[in-house]
Amino acid sequence: CFEQMLEKVLKELQPLCTAEEEFIEKFFLLNQGAADLAELEVSMRTVLDEPTTRLLSEIFSSLEPEMRSFLAVCNKVHPFSCLQVLVTLNDSVFEMWGSSSSLPSSFLNTVLGNMLLLAKNSFNKCIGTLCKEIKEVKVSSKVRGGILPFVIRFEEFVNFSEEVFRSAQRQGDLDKALVRLAGSVFSSINSLSSAKLKANTDMIMMENFHHIHCFLCQKKIGCLEGKKKEAKQRYSQHLEKYVIKYLGQPLEKLNHFFEGVKARVAQGVKEEEVSFHLAYSKQELRKVIEKYPGKEVKRALETLYRKIHKHLSPEENLLPVVWHAMEQQFIQQYQEFEDLIQRCYAGSGITMDFTMEDLLSYFNSITLSN
Repeated sequence: CFEQMLEKVLKELQPLCTAEEEFIEKFFLLNQGAADLAELEVSMRTVLDEPTTRLLSEIFSSLEPEMRSFLAVCNKVHPFSCLQVLVTLNDSVFEMWGSSSSLPSSFLNTVLGNMLLLAKNSFNKCIGTLCKEIKEVKVSSKVRGGILPFVIRFEEFVNFSEEVFRSAQRQGDLDKALVRLAGSVFSSINSLSSAKLKANTDMIMMENFHHIHCFLCQKKIGCLEGKKKEAKQRYSQHLEKYVIKYLGQPLEKLNHFFEGVKARVAQGVKEEEVSFHLAYSKQELRKVIEKYPGKEVKRALETLYRKIHKHLSPEENLLPVVWHAMEQQFIQQYQEFEDLIQRCYAGSGITMDFTMEDLLSYFNSITLSN
């Protein structure tokens, strides 16, 4: 593959350029005396670097253009080939300086420095293009859910870069790129909140942030620890929003009635006087409660379960999580209703047709039967 070809070229260039440079320097010092030679050895590099490099540039005039052409071909072979080129060049420079007590060829240093700069520019351009693609992606209004394509694209890049940089001498360039890409992914997911989608937006955002969080937990990438925590937070936020949106449906009229009760109390009406308001009288409360016998509540919960099942994608397997969250919120809502009855309709003897135990059994039965 091309990175192996590049490694081979670099390994053969180093001894060739170094030998040629040493020959030139020794040749121009042949007429110097021994004492002069010893003295000049210290400053030989600085005195002769410029003319030596100029001469080597003429001898190897085709080297840099050929290498530039080779790197251009590499970039066309694979969209992420610039990562491998960057790592190979970086490692080659490090090895060249660390493997010998003598300084490497200044000419080769210059050429490799130019190539490394070119590789970094290609790498940054690749990341910039990828970020732009992610930010400008158009999510179809017909999307039904599941993991969004640009999230999968981000994972592909992370997996590829992880393999390429596994034994790299330095990770700084990659860390900056990953943080930048992750920011673009998060921004694009967040932008869905203003998109007009047929599917529930909170559900899609919840699933994708959950997917990213799980992926980053698996990868354990230091520079993305902050993004991992943010993904978990965003997942939890949209889970809560999704649950709240559908929470009132099984007890819609009852929920609406008690929302009105809470509004009156918030406006300053004394709790014991709420029942004197015609719309929230004891008689009206009994009428609403009669609409929700235990069997109807269970049936409504079964309908809600099927709706949630339809919304969620099978890949993330979040149905048990969402259903459990729905159960917890539903129980909390039931307790709030009971509390409002005790406070605002004290001594009326009014109770709901189903108990807490009944509610728990409904959820348990639905969970076990699906």
